[in-house]
Amino acid sequence: MTTFVDRVELHVAAGNGGHGCASVHREKFKPLGGPDGGNGGRGGDVILTVDQSVTTLLEYHHSPHRKATNGKPGEGGNRSGKDGQDLVLPVPDGTVVLDKAGNVLADLVGHGTSYVAAQGGRGGLGNAALASARRKAPGFALLGEPGDLHDIVLELKTVADVALVGYPSAGKSSLISVLSAAKPKIADYPFTTLVPNLGVVTAGSTVYTIADVPGLIPGASQGKGLGLEFLRHVERCSVLVHVLDTATLESDRDPVSDLDVIEEELKQYGGLDRRPRIVVLNKTDVPDGKDLAEMVRPELEARGYRVFEVSAVAHLGLRELSFALADLVAKARAAKPKEEATRIVIRPKAVDDAGFTVTREDEGLFRVRGEKPERWVRQTDFANDEAVGYLADRLNRLGVEEELMKAGARAGDGVAIGPEDNAVVFDWEPSMTAGAEMLGRRGEDHRFEAPRPAAQRRRDKEAEREYDDFEPF
Repeated sequence: MTTFVDRVELHVAAGNGGHGCASVHREKFKPLGGPDGGNGGRGGDVILTVDQSVTTLLEYHHSPHRKATNGKPGEGGNRSGKDGQDLVLPVPDGTVVLDKAGNVLADLVGHGTSYVAAQGGRGGLGNAALASARRKAPGFALLGEPGDLHDIVLELKTVADVALVGYPSAGKSSLISVLSAAKPKIADYPFTTLVPNLGVVTAGSTVYTIADVPGLIPGASQGKGLGLEFLRHVERCSVLVHVLDTATLESDRDPVSDLDVIEEELKQYGGLDRRPRIVVLNKTDVPDGKDLAEMVRPELEARGYRVFEVSAVAHLGLRELSFALADLVAKARAAKPKEEATRIVIRPKAVDDAGFTVTREDEGLFRVRGEKPERWVRQTDFANDEAVGYLADRLNRLGVEEELMKAGARAGDGVAIGPEDNAVVFDWEPSMTAGAEMLGRRGEDHRFEAPRPAAQRRRDKEAEREYDDFEPF
């Protein structure tokens, strides 16, 4: 059974906004007391948050579809709908969020760091909020916006100070088990370690983390073996430790050639050239291993490496190695720039920024793109003529009709508002207010001006009685 997952594809869906309510207040002797429709609630967001207690993405491997709750619709009596509940997804420290194309959307490092993966839709306004001096009793409300739908990729890059790299069965797991309290699986066959192991080491006043990166063999950077799966875990480490096997039973291998092979794979992967390196000659408790270590040590030191002869089994040379790593980690931490508080940058829009664009795509087809026009279209109930007239009025005030005329649009040309895969297309008329004018003067409700049925019936009965009582001379 899979117990460690460091890459998953996640399908996230934010909650939809609730629809606004179109309602008219009614009570005895006052059947049309004015609009009282409430606003719809906001849809819930999907938020990724770093949680130190989470170490794997296994949960999302089994359940890759996650959805926040929708906002509730508004109700009469000026009652607004309830907001949808945000869905908070805990992820391990060091999780990178990417889109399907591989572009980095967020790098989540540090407990509590969060990223909104999908934004909930806005709730629609009720007719009470849409009322104005010109539109006293709107007979419509705005629809709630749909929430975002995204397919994202989560990749885990281990956050550690030191990375142990080397051939399988070189003794990396044994070394991390004696330097820290980690208890990895240890055996004498290749690819024993199938997941990165993480341990905490204390050397004097310095506490640092050390990671065992498994599966590096020739061709690992091109996907051979397990290397490509776990090379990403080396990226965040400040110090690299080459663990070389001095007691290997393979005749075609020796510590120097092993070092060259691993260095070439790290070079092919890229981005690790400037990391400080230490060479550990392991298994020196074996007589042949001790002799081989003494033979290759001068050559390695001539290349500029600091070399340590250790034995994880016999606990030889571990104290010196631990303090040397602590010194390099302390220097790397001191060289990092100090973290500054996040600065809030306000970038106001330009005065002449209309917030939308009009482009001519084909003969007789113009496309309008912009946050406001597209949002207004999504929130319009096209089955309601008054709502369509309200949309036309908003687009006119924004300047869409003027820009269409500048772009050469003529009566009858098609106008698409929104992206190609989800656009509303209509035939443009030079005066966008014509449809709404069919309803009378905008902002007025003829129901207030029409005689009340009950009052009219009373008047009719009174007229009949007067006629019956009339006696001719």
